[in-house]
Amino acid sequence: MATKAFKEDKIKSIKEKISKAQVAIVTEYKGFSVDEITDLRRKLQKEDGDYTVTKNTLAKIAVKGTEYEILTDCFKGPIALALGFKDQVSPAKALSDFIKEVKKGEIIAAALDGKLLSADEAKALANLPSREELYAKMLGCINSPASGIANAANGVLTQLVRTMAAVRDAKTA
Repeated sequence: MATKAFKEDKIKSIKEKISKAQVAIVTEYKGFSVDEITDLRRKLQKEDGDYTVTKNTLAKIAVKGTEYEILTDCFKGPIALALGFKDQVSPAKALSDFIKEVKKGEIIAAALDGKLLSADEAKALANLPSREELYAKMLGCINSPASGIANAANGVLTQLVRTMAAVRDAKTA
């Protein structure tokens, strides 16, 4: 039986993590072994995230007064919170990939920017490109017109040189 001090520490810990989170995903961990949960935690930590298994009542108390309070109705059954601190997409992607890999557990809901996302919307969040991919695509789009202009100018100069060489060859022949 958990003591009152232990419960207060757990609530405080969850509250601290939630205050830093960009996204919170409620998952069902039923059927996961301890090794699988540890593996999932490591994968989420690589993505600057966290995975916390908690009692529903403690989670409800911890999210009270935060933007993640909208998740309280989802705290039913054996749940865990997956949190992302740097990026909204990477933790969802890591969690979704892990669930597909072990074929256990499921995403129940998520909260992002004060909005409640259904399980399907949370899974769709996992399919979005990561922040790094979006940056790369954006830089490619910005760089594309400049590359096109440079290639066009280079093509004109190349054609001019070839034309002048052809004229020179015609005059010497």
